[in-house]
Amino acid sequence: MEQFRRSAILAKEAGFDGVELHAANGYLFEQFLLDGTNHRTDSYGGPIENRARFLFDTLDAVVSVWGANMVAVRLSASGTYGTMSDSDPHATFQCVAERLNNYELAYLHVIEPRVRGIVDIGEQNSAVSSADVRRWFNGVLMVAGGYTAETAERVVANGGADLVAFGRLFISNPDLPERLRNGVPLATYDRSTFYCGDARGYTDYPSHGELKAA
Repeated sequence: MEQFRRSAILAKEAGFDGVELHAANGYLFEQFLLDGTNHRTDSYGGPIENRARFLFDTLDAVVSVWGANMVAVRLSASGTYGTMSDSDPHATFQCVAERLNNYELAYLHVIEPRVRGIVDIGEQNSAVSSADVRRWFNGVLMVAGGYTAETAERVVANGGADLVAFGRLFISNPDLPERLRNGVPLATYDRSTFYCGDARGYTDYPSHGELKAA
């Protein structure tokens, strides 16, 4: 927790606009949250109030540096990354989301269940979706995971979310906001180049303007 607090200080000194605690995708916070991985018998294990203690104690430490309105939290409420699981994800993440209402966070960032890690798996009726989190969380909600321009506009228009984040489409479309704004066709990303350790497939996608100039 002290390392996170110190990192928050360094981020502020470096000129960042804010910080997001990554409590998703199988990383350490999620390993504590889910009962499929957290088998502790001390004050950090057992009931969800205990399993969430590490996240909220660390959140308090980071908020002490930035203030809550410059801090966000990311959750993958239906995460099964690797062998991770939870016996009752609705109860687990309802507890977390409702407790986050006590903070005036910059936003809560939720990954849709149709994306697990780096794999698209389609809709899962029993999974925890952003619609569930929208009922539990009263603040600014950001959603991510398999959105298109059309579905992103729809979820914001119907009040299901306040913001939509794009990841993979931003890799293949460095000018993504302009393309979405102007209805320009999107370039397809090449997943085989993801996480390969060099710039290929990350910095060599042209903008739409560069394509027209060529």
